[in-house]
Amino acid sequence: MLRGLRWQIAALVLACVLFAFSLILRSSSQTSPVENTATPQVEAATATPEPMATVAPDQPVSEERQLPTTAVTFREGLVGTVQRLNPLFADLNPVDEDITSLIFEGLTQINAYGEPQPKLAESWVISSDGLEYVVRLRQDVLWQDGIPFSADDVVYTMSLLRSPEFTGSNELATFWRTVETERLDTYLVRFRLTQPLGSFLEKLRIGILPYHALQGTDAAQIATHPFNLSPIGTGPYQLEALRSRNNSDIESVDLQVSSVYRQRSDGSEGYAVDRMRFMLYSSFSEALAGLQNHEIDGLAARDRSEREALMSALPANQSEVHTAIQPVLGTIIFNWQNENTAFFREQRVRLSLETGLERDPIIKRSLRNTAVRADSPLVPTSWAYVSDLPWSPYDLATARFLLETANWRRPEPAEDATEEPVAPTEEGAELFNFNILTPDDPALMSAVGEVASQWSQLNLGVGVDAVSNDVYQQRLQSGDFDAALVELSLGESADPDIYAFWHQGQYPDGKNYGGVDDRRVSEILELARRDASGINRAIHYADFQRDFIERAIAIPLYYPLYTYVTSSAFEGIQLGFMGLPSDRFKTIQAWAPVTS
Repeated sequence: MLRGLRWQIAALVLACVLFAFSLILRSSSQTSPVENTATPQVEAATATPEPMATVAPDQPVSEERQLPTTAVTFREGLVGTVQRLNPLFADLNPVDEDITSLIFEGLTQINAYGEPQPKLAESWVISSDGLEYVVRLRQDVLWQDGIPFSADDVVYTMSLLRSPEFTGSNELATFWRTVETERLDTYLVRFRLTQPLGSFLEKLRIGILPYHALQGTDAAQIATHPFNLSPIGTGPYQLEALRSRNNSDIESVDLQVSSVYRQRSDGSEGYAVDRMRFMLYSSFSEALAGLQNHEIDGLAARDRSEREALMSALPANQSEVHTAIQPVLGTIIFNWQNENTAFFREQRVRLSLETGLERDPIIKRSLRNTAVRADSPLVPTSWAYVSDLPWSPYDLATARFLLETANWRRPEPAEDATEEPVAPTEEGAELFNFNILTPDDPALMSAVGEVASQWSQLNLGVGVDAVSNDVYQQRLQSGDFDAALVELSLGESADPDIYAFWHQGQYPDGKNYGGVDDRRVSEILELARRDASGINRAIHYADFQRDFIERAIAIPLYYPLYTYVTSSAFEGIQLGFMGLPSDRFKTIQAWAPVTS
């Protein structure tokens, strides 16, 4: 009987063996690693935390999970709060600006000399009249959720900036309302300007927003949109988490390298720093304590007082100091418009003051290594900077001769004056008097005091007029000063366009606070501003710098220093051209942990 069933019994045994073998294979597949075969689009989409989609700007995310222990994380200290991680509003808040610079990209970027180069743009063509820019876009760029970048994103971003309902900075809105943007093709955009502007390519650094993620959102709504705390960009890093305690303010922001960015030719190598964690502090002293306690790996000083505190409290043998020139010019300006200081309109008077001022000891003693001497109205890291300008050597005898031979008119005495003014030819008499306006910052007051002391040796009565910062700004804006020490910020733009500070037309409503009235200088600035050719502009700016010094339009004194301290556990960190503080991250692709 069993012989008759032998084939059935054999089939049953074989089935049992196969079933047991399949169970073994299944168990093995669950415990062994599996290669990730997800498409780039799926990876990018899952990299952005789902909870972010419903977060309003006033409702921070509480995130408890920790970063993987194998990830290389750089912890940066920032002072302030997160408001909107949106490039259109980033210029309103330094914390936002730093973080968004890693998440978003513009059509252009700047190189180590401040020159514009393609980023999201592939190339461009400029019309002969300088009014039209046709920009061809890259076709290998994906948003961090895997959607392709296109001209629709550019047109949408610019439409928000142009809108009367845009609530960002007035300066940004005012400029972009003069520019028309037109989609010519999927990867082709045309910009039309109302007048030629040589620095327009630098304006295209502003980050682009994703149209597909914000479709239907207008300029009035964008400021409060949840996107501002769940951003999607095209940059090298994407948002991983916002962290807070007890549902309070955000205390840290975690970014991770974008998987889709690594697929691009410019992102395939480097980026050994897998994650950036931005730790937020309410004061610089708290951030400094974080650096000393090794809570953070990097901290930047934003001004002179912070730099002094940072340099005096470095963790011993565990820090690297990186220094760059800030895009700021500290200069003595003259009031050309005040009748009481009409002598400043005379070139030989200004040249006398320039020749009779020894700047090096002033910077060394008063600014205590927080600044370096300025020899030009442009910063030395700019592509337009000229190093061999015609400065006259310090010479008191020559300075006195220039004053004696100058054709200047003595100010009229006040109506209620009871004494006749002393004649300028009388031995020992002061030729004229004036005060130098300055904020009541101890370092600046000391520097201005030394300037006044040196100029007093020219038989001049020079005083120091130190006032609070609010009063200083008010008097500077209204022209209520004789001479003034001012720090002109050149960093709002990487372009060397300093038209606003020295052109005749920028007084009294612009930033030409002293009312400089030199037609030759104004004409050069007009040419440099309108020309789209970098070669021509370099020539114009070289002429401007030489004329500026030869005619002593003002007296450049110093450039403040920017200081960034990082942990010695990281290498490859370098500072190049600093147009904005966030430009310290321009070399982040080369940052890496020290391996030896």
